[in-house]
Amino acid sequence: MNNITLAPKPSFGEVTIPLPSSKSESNRVLIIDALTEGENDISNLAEARDTQTMIRLLREDPEILDVLDAGTTMRFLTAYAALSNRKKTLTGTPRMCERPIGILVDALRSIGAKINYKGKEGYPPMETQGFSEQLTDHVKIRGDVSSQYISALLMNAPLLPKGLTLELTGKIGSRTYIEMTLELMKQFGIQYTFQDNIINVPHQSYKNTAFAVESDWSGASYWFSLLACAEKGSLFLKGLKKDSLQGDSKVVDIMDKLGVQSEFTNKGIQLTKKPVTGLQEFDFTHCPDLAQTVAVTCALIGQKSKFTGLESLRIKETDRIYALQQELAKFNAQLVEEENEVFTLIPSTGIPETVTIHTYDDHRMAMAFMPLATKTKVIIEDKEVVNKSYPSFWKHCELVGIL
Repeated sequence: MNNITLAPKPSFGEVTIPLPSSKSESNRVLIIDALTEGENDISNLAEARDTQTMIRLLREDPEILDVLDAGTTMRFLTAYAALSNRKKTLTGTPRMCERPIGILVDALRSIGAKINYKGKEGYPPMETQGFSEQLTDHVKIRGDVSSQYISALLMNAPLLPKGLTLELTGKIGSRTYIEMTLELMKQFGIQYTFQDNIINVPHQSYKNTAFAVESDWSGASYWFSLLACAEKGSLFLKGLKKDSLQGDSKVVDIMDKLGVQSEFTNKGIQLTKKPVTGLQEFDFTHCPDLAQTVAVTCALIGQKSKFTGLESLRIKETDRIYALQQELAKFNAQLVEEENEVFTLIPSTGIPETVTIHTYDDHRMAMAFMPLATKTKVIIEDKEVVNKSYPSFWKHCELVGIL
């Protein structure tokens, strides 16, 4: 395993970070582009391995779609293959084949797709075996497990003969990701309605469009955290827009409470330090990918906080709640479940001279714990794990002097 060592760096000067493009936007527009037979002008696609895997599989169109560890790619390609009558086998890494997909497959089967599991029921690998007739145009699907199941269905909905109405049951999680999918579809000519828990997409065609992918707000969050944890510094993050489609732009509001002030320009966002404001409560229902970043930030700046909306973290690249609890403990911080799905973040009571962070094959574990370098020497295990979403991450760490 290839580790990387971050040198202690409590302060830095004015630094500009050239952020990567959004993986979330990229993977959605690639499916939309495939559904319009690739006749769009798509630019600034993400360098992330997940996106590059999607590009390769769509271009080469192999019989076996091996998505590696890319959850979004697995879910989006499953719906794309199943509803466009492609006979494919979908598989991935051992961890990918432990991540549930039964809710999406059940929805696809109810619409009329033929899908068979090749191993354990409800999990990859599986085979899509054709789609000849739409059996229903109304599908109920849980809204509290993964928004990616919902997005996967929505992007294919316009091309279904009867269109599709999705009724989301229970609590709706990651709603901003669903809204991002719908707004991207709208930019490619699709009309829809989303009222209460009902999404209706009539039968229609995508229109050829020129689209440039925005910089990645998830990737931006680690730099917000670094500045919050540093004694002093200033960061400019290139390519971010104030009116973003990405749910993780919520980091602006969260980090405003944790000591980072944001000012938008026409080229990006300027970050400066400001005072922290009191006891905090954070709901990550609609931005779960920010949870690790905020947990580490609060632990390092001495900010006791209450966290809710972490339910989906257990079925990510790893069980992120367990992973956070293990790694926070290494510098005497805690994430404690006080009552069902309500967690208290108890800040660090003392930081060792060196901390080694295990990444659990999870890119966000590596990047979320990077700001620990403002306090001590940090060894991050398996540095290549960041390639999943942000291959240039360590190069950008060099810009602030922690490498």
